[in-house]
Amino acid sequence: MLCPAPVEYCAAVDRYLAAAGLGSSSSRVYRISLHGWAWPLVDRRAPTGRERRGALPPVVPLAWLDDPRAVQRLRRGLVDRAAAAQPRTLVRELACLRAAIAWWRARGWISADPAAGLALPTSGPGPAPASPGGPTAAVPAPAASTPVRESATDRDRARAALTLRAPLRELTLWHLLHESGVSVERALALDIGHLDLLGRRARPGTAAPLTWGPGTARLLPMLLAGRTAGPVFVTCRRAPTGTPAADRCPVTGRGRLSYRRAAELFTAATRQLDPAGRGWTLLVLRDRTPRNRPVRR
Repeated sequence: MLCPAPVEYCAAVDRYLAAAGLGSSSSRVYRISLHGWAWPLVDRRAPTGRERRGALPPVVPLAWLDDPRAVQRLRRGLVDRAAAAQPRTLVRELACLRAAIAWWRARGWISADPAAGLALPTSGPGPAPASPGGPTAAVPAPAASTPVRESATDRDRARAALTLRAPLRELTLWHLLHESGVSVERALALDIGHLDLLGRRARPGTAAPLTWGPGTARLLPMLLAGRTAGPVFVTCRRAPTGTPAADRCPVTGRGRLSYRRAAELFTAATRQLDPAGRGWTLLVLRDRTPRNRPVRR
């Protein structure tokens, strides 16, 4: 039996966080993030900096999330927030809102998903904020089947995943997949001898061309510290007896990381970001932008 829907937005936030079973610190961060979305719902700019933490959010009926105007209001709030927050913070706050909305919809408290069509601002100044209580044009959310919607969702998922706190090996692999567009199989088949770390690319003659960006360039040297040969990505345990030498680190004896294990780790790590609680596949990291262009020196 579904619980009666709370009338007020912040009350719904409290119910969501109570059911999430988060620690006190995480719950506090999530509450601040979710409360921050209350201001744009009433056409007001949310406080920033230190004022944001102790600010008392406005009273907002939860049913306003079903109003078609909520999409435009949240979009304007996203633009305003982008001017004051780091991109990784913005990604987490947007993922938090989407998770809460999915939870509320699953309980029948609201029917719409006003965050579905939101995407992080890319460039250019945002629109001027509306005066409190002023009218806002209705902008319907993009249809779920449109390519634009799917592309924006994938970008948001990738950005959210790359801000997670995870072991160095996983972060390095995730950044490599995202920045290079290479397949998971190709990434896991890389050996240390294949890499030109200074050039941010695979050495000539190593299968297809492969380049990567600053995130991978920062993490790779740390991952490979003390190793000069063998697989780039290795397991946490020594390889079983009989593992081919090509799939074993000559320094640590650890085996090459498998696709199955890499996929399991990513899905487990992203469950906290997935409103459905299932986690995502490594494919969300694949950037469809053309890659492997020559690196500028």
